[in-house]
Amino acid sequence: MFPLKDLTYRKSFPLINYLIIISNFAVFLYQVSYPDFDKFVYNYGFVPSKYSPFEVDFYKYAFFSMWLHGGWFHFLSNMWFLHIFGDNVEDKLGHLTYLLFYIFSGFSALFLQYLMSLSSSLPMIGASGAVSGVAGAYFVLFNRSKILTLVIGFLGFIHLLELPAWFFLGYWFVIQLFSGIGSLLSYDPNIGGIAWFAHLGGFVYGYWTAKKFKNRAFS
Repeated sequence: MFPLKDLTYRKSFPLINYLIIISNFAVFLYQVSYPDFDKFVYNYGFVPSKYSPFEVDFYKYAFFSMWLHGGWFHFLSNMWFLHIFGDNVEDKLGHLTYLLFYIFSGFSALFLQYLMSLSSSLPMIGASGAVSGVAGAYFVLFNRSKILTLVIGFLGFIHLLELPAWFFLGYWFVIQLFSGIGSLLSYDPNIGGIAWFAHLGGFVYGYWTAKKFKNRAFS
């Protein structure tokens, strides 16, 4: 399933969401133009075995890592999800609150992945954790909304379906959960891959934060 757009009306212009996307794009262009791509990633990515939560560098490189990506597909998929779900979440939370929420989603996501890979010497990079936080918030705040989704069905037939947000994002979360559990069975700190627990950590943080925001709004 691939989301094409959400069908939820927003009242305000998503300034912060667009600035986040533009800044990610600018950093990624600089990253791919750097003479040594891998060296750049190792210099500015978050390496779990190098840092401790009691050090300032832990948070500095955790922040840096949120703006780096491993390739065009990694970058485009993150930014596409952010484009679809972020504008409405920003509309609901407000601009400054959304910016802080996005950053803390990224930190929360990275911290859970850090706990699952303390001995890893490979850098963790990407906005996936922060974007997962946005998805978690959307799940709470717009769970009755519709997502126009491209679905490849039986025998390769393509369908365009308007799926409820709770179903689309719930299905996505279940995939991340089972993938994360599966990754533990073949865990090797020296082999790279998808940071499943960052996705889970970000989503849970976004869900929890949006729940508190929603409860306060209706209290």
